[in-house]
Amino acid sequence: MSHTTYSFLDSVLVFNHPLAVVPIVITGEGAGKVTISMTDERTAMEVAADGQVMVSKIAGNTGAITIEVLQTSEAYKKLLILFNQLWLADTGSWASGTLIMKNTSDGTGHICTGVAYVKMGDKGYDKRGAYVAWTLMAADISSITA
Repeated sequence: MSHTTYSFLDSVLVFNHPLAVVPIVITGEGAGKVTISMTDERTAMEVAADGQVMVSKIAGNTGAITIEVLQTSEAYKKLLILFNQLWLADTGSWASGTLIMKNTSDGTGHICTGVAYVKMGDKGYDKRGAYVAWTLMAADISSITA
């Protein structure tokens, strides 16, 4: 009987931007979850009055990346610092980020370019600490396969 094993500790996220002093590297410490979602639908179908169907194959690789980190983590602080730097910077640099998410155990992952923040992460103040979700958009997301 064969089986496979997964661990987030085998994943690494590197978010780089020309304005960042050093890339933001997240290897599990303080991270709860990373989700990469494609935005573009790849298929559309039109149905004629007689029932004939035309299928369209649609190009597009835009998407969103959601990074959930503990509100007390270094990753949270680094994402906040970069957000604030970019907000004050020239508009032309806003979507100049690149993000690579890779699972080192199986070699799969994603390369995201044209990355920009959607907004500042929502930080709650409660009796218990929590995760802060940062959502980024990417102009192009491609998959890495082993």
